[in-house]
Amino acid sequence: MFVGTFWSLLPPIVAIALALITKEVYISLFAGCALGALLSAEFHPWRAFDTFFNTMIKSVDFSILMFMILLGMIVILMQESGGTRAYGEWAIKHLKSKRATLVATSLLGVLIFVDDYFNCLTVGSVMRPVTDKYKISRAKLAYIIDATAAPVCIIAPVSSWAAAVNSYVPKGSSMSGFQMFLSTIPFNLYAILTLFMVFFTSIRGIDFGLMKVHEENAAKGDLFTSGGEAFKDMPGEGDVTEGGKYTKGKVSDLVAPMLLMIASAILCMIWTGHLNGGKNIVSDFANCSSSESLVFAGLVTIAFLLIYYLPRRVIGFKDFMNSVPEGGKLMMPAILILVLAWTLKGTTDGLGLGSFVRSSLDLNSSLVRFVPVIIFMVAVFIGFSSGTSWGTFAILVPIVVDMFSRSDQTMMIISVSAVLAGAVCGDHVSPISDTTIMSSSGAQCNHVNHVQTQMQYAGLVVLVCIAGYIIAGFTKNWWLTLAICIAALAGILTAIGKKNPVQTY
Repeated sequence: MFVGTFWSLLPPIVAIALALITKEVYISLFAGCALGALLSAEFHPWRAFDTFFNTMIKSVDFSILMFMILLGMIVILMQESGGTRAYGEWAIKHLKSKRATLVATSLLGVLIFVDDYFNCLTVGSVMRPVTDKYKISRAKLAYIIDATAAPVCIIAPVSSWAAAVNSYVPKGSSMSGFQMFLSTIPFNLYAILTLFMVFFTSIRGIDFGLMKVHEENAAKGDLFTSGGEAFKDMPGEGDVTEGGKYTKGKVSDLVAPMLLMIASAILCMIWTGHLNGGKNIVSDFANCSSSESLVFAGLVTIAFLLIYYLPRRVIGFKDFMNSVPEGGKLMMPAILILVLAWTLKGTTDGLGLGSFVRSSLDLNSSLVRFVPVIIFMVAVFIGFSSGTSWGTFAILVPIVVDMFSRSDQTMMIISVSAVLAGAVCGDHVSPISDTTIMSSSGAQCNHVNHVQTQMQYAGLVVLVCIAGYIIAGFTKNWWLTLAICIAALAGILTAIGKKNPVQTY
């Protein structure tokens, strides 16, 4: 009796509320999953347990878990070999200020555009020692990682996200999925404005709200503000010149495996897309298996490190083998949260959250110019409540395409853009989002601290986006809409900067 009703929203709402109140993400996610299972079983104890157990089994993506463990191994190996230390020393010579370090971190996040999971975990492990050296708070690092993960992937044609969006466009629509994806990029206001804000605040040295408190504490030597106890014994804590026990490591020991992983992931995506029926590069990416490609890239990189490190005695064989359990331990907190987050999503799917939203979405034809902004806010709500962008795409993209495919193609593109932007926004700020969780893990930042500081920054972008989609609905002009939004956001940030004197950057 709870399926397809308002009650389907209750499990994610409870999980989010408990996470913000208790600051304990594990028990909050578990409570949301348990409540969802109870609702699905109509509060029958054994059926609720059976629902919880089977939903977890069906919801877990073991290929992503395998990739995370492989990536944990690679991070451990790069640190133990001294590659991270060597990069840190190189970065200190070339990055002479806090501002330069923030910009370099942002640029690295933009360059790793293939997949948001890869982005979240790689940028943090590579840049964390350098940001520690310049007393940049872990909350600020987590924000930069998160703000350059999904927002980059959703406007990059060569990414696993582009492939996902392609698959959600119904057959028989007026344009192909990839054509629609390319058309939505200029109207994807949240992604573009978020990236603009990351670089603008980094260059101008602007901090506000809770983030300013974290940055002030970091300047005094407290990088965590709270919740740092869990990361005290993890690799990367302390001075940047500290690293593994091996001292032969060079910058190439860090850069080479990263480049190989990116290249092998892209090539494998193309190959799996070809095997799945792709006829050209565009259709190859549209049909690729991104998770399989990431696992393959991880295995190739591990094999490369074995050949590249051991003959040069950059690391010993025993220590190389120890990277297997150590990599698993490094990623275990994120893996546990991911499993619970996936289970929560599975329970909300079982409760019919998508069908409830579809039945509730009834737009009056006289308000057609306000459809993009309404769609944006609905997508934000679903993404925030469910903690998933892709699930939000799957719910709303077919609805929007059917709504406009035979009437107004430009409005269809703007509205699909609003879906993508809103879904990324909701996913970006949700405490139960997998990318939010992995950004916290990559930065070794307390998860609730990351969520609370990021919400204030994202909230400012959301306000500008709301105005932007109203403008887009009336003008249908992407460059005018984008120009007004960028100017407005720059003006607001400049005004905030004048009221909040910057630290030494």
